[in-house]
Amino acid sequence: MTEVGVLGTGAHVPDRVVSNDEAGAAAGVDDAWVIRKTAIRERRWAAPEQATSDLAASAGRAALRSAGITAGQLSVIVVATSTPDRPQPPTAAYVQHLLGAVDAAAFDINAVCSGEVFALAAAEGILTRRGGHALVIGADVYSRILNPADRRTVVLFGDGAGAMVLGLGRGARIRSISAHTFGELSGLIEVPAGGSRLPADRAALDAGLQYFTMDGRAVRSFVEERLPLLTKQFLHESGVGPDDIGHFVPHQANGVMLDSLFAELALPRATMHLTLTRYGNTGAASIPITLAEAARTGAFRPGDLVLLAGFGGGMAAGFALVEW
Repeated sequence: MTEVGVLGTGAHVPDRVVSNDEAGAAAGVDDAWVIRKTAIRERRWAAPEQATSDLAASAGRAALRSAGITAGQLSVIVVATSTPDRPQPPTAAYVQHLLGAVDAAAFDINAVCSGEVFALAAAEGILTRRGGHALVIGADVYSRILNPADRRTVVLFGDGAGAMVLGLGRGARIRSISAHTFGELSGLIEVPAGGSRLPADRAALDAGLQYFTMDGRAVRSFVEERLPLLTKQFLHESGVGPDDIGHFVPHQANGVMLDSLFAELALPRATMHLTLTRYGNTGAASIPITLAEAARTGAFRPGDLVLLAGFGGGMAAGFALVEW
């Protein structure tokens, strides 16, 4: 079987920079509080006329330039998002049209903040069967679903998109991928209204059920109790040890929590890459944004092993090992 590789990466964030003081004003928290709790210093929020597909298409164009291919060479586009332009059609259909990728099949995946890894797994499977090139994009506009008065969530999130172009037989080799879902914990992170269970009618909107909600304490317990074991299991199944990992690119959830997780993982030779200080938690976009930035700055060398680790709503966790 011909292996799938990452041929190029790209990212896009909105122009508007939002400080901690601005993001936290309605929730009654200031810059010092946000930095102490999260290590986030600022984030980007989309302009009123921008939707998830606009950010995704911009990141996709950057990744195509990096890979040296055109949109017309794409076989498939997968968009990982939990903030789609609309409940339907898929946001990927808008992206396909914006890029002019007329021959590409396009669909969405919603695995919340683990979405990019789940999307990589889907695209890898398609390419090994039909060949061609895939564009995998993580994109979210969380600023539209945040409750301004909820200090647990409003200061965490930013908007953005990151993308990878995949192809067969060249590029940074995807050595292994693993994905997990723990549906019994699905209530820890959710947007209650807007689906078939609870439509976003006037009563739901008046109750604020259209907003993102999260049990922060329980989510942190999930990360602390499950992620180290799952990560070590993934490395073992991939045939590598902790000493082999050169770079760790996690979902950019919370800087304080990630420092604790990284210490627990005990990857002695690895560098952890963070972009959350400037962009906040960008949902499914956070891993590809961070990967693209590290690649752009020359952080990776040929042969380096890069561990991607996503986790979030579902509850879900996804891992990918890329040999640069």
